[in-house]
Amino acid sequence: MDEIMNKVGTYWLGQRANKEISSAGDDIESLSTSVGDGAKWLVNKLKGKMQKPLPELLREHGLPAGLFPREATNYELSPETRRLTVHIPSRCEVGYRDGSELRFDATVCGTLGEGRLAEVEGVKTKAIVWARVTAVRADAAKVHFTVAGIKRSRSREAYEVVRGGITVDEF
Repeated sequence: MDEIMNKVGTYWLGQRANKEISSAGDDIESLSTSVGDGAKWLVNKLKGKMQKPLPELLREHGLPAGLFPREATNYELSPETRRLTVHIPSRCEVGYRDGSELRFDATVCGTLGEGRLAEVEGVKTKAIVWARVTAVRADAAKVHFTVAGIKRSRSREAYEVVRGGITVDEF
């Protein structure tokens, strides 16, 4: 009788432990859906889902790797809408080899496509005054920025190197 009770107890304890472990996994999944965008990367890291570095993601979509500042390491990409949200610790400005400058807000959004980033929010470029960039398109030789309805083309080579940003007070 003791042997039977021992086996029943061991079985019950094993089942209970499996339920608790499963419950912990469910809790982590639930936490993932309830935290804000800025902390999802941490939950994904805990769950073992590592995202690609941003420069690699940009290259895979035909965009230059240095389009965003070095500090932009956290991003979200919606697989359904292709909406890319890039989180940067603070507003910053990046100078490129060709003399151009881009200014980034702490959150930059856009719709990612092959060789393009459309519906851009959170990026400005200097053209006499700072003006909002609304789209970015890239081909083999050039990067084309749409600013106030006007396209400005620049050498792609200048945007292939990831550069650090300088913190600015205002976007």
